[in-house]
Amino acid sequence: QVQLVESGGGLAPFGGSLTLSCVASGTAFEINTMAWYRQGPGSQQPGSTRSLVGYIHKGGTANYASSVKGRFEISRDNAKNTVYLQMYSLKPEDTAVYFCSADAVVEGQAKEYWGKGTLVTVSS
Repeated sequence: QVQLVESGGGLAPFGGSLTLSCVASGTAFEINTMAWYRQGPGSQQPGSTRSLVGYIHKGGTANYASSVKGRFEISRDNAKNTVYLQMYSLKPEDTAVYFCSADAVVEGQAKEYWGKGTLVTVSS
């Protein structure tokens, strides 16, 4: 199994910056793509889903949702099994619980793993 733990959430001012981290741990695993998702206020209604913020391949190529492109940056340290989300020019609509996910292979089986999330609140 793989455990993912996010950190770095908190309160940020409008226009401010924040960096989230997500560390993967476990035994005998290999991580491929890692991604960040978010689930905003009011999205706990039935049928609501997490929205993709962006993802990064093992080689370092990242892709972003149009809503954050140019403001957010995803990077990773493969040696530390860690992915980062640097957020700049934050807006109140970026307020959400941010989740990390990882596509990992454990004992030959590929599976997607999720962290429990970290809350980011952007004040207006």
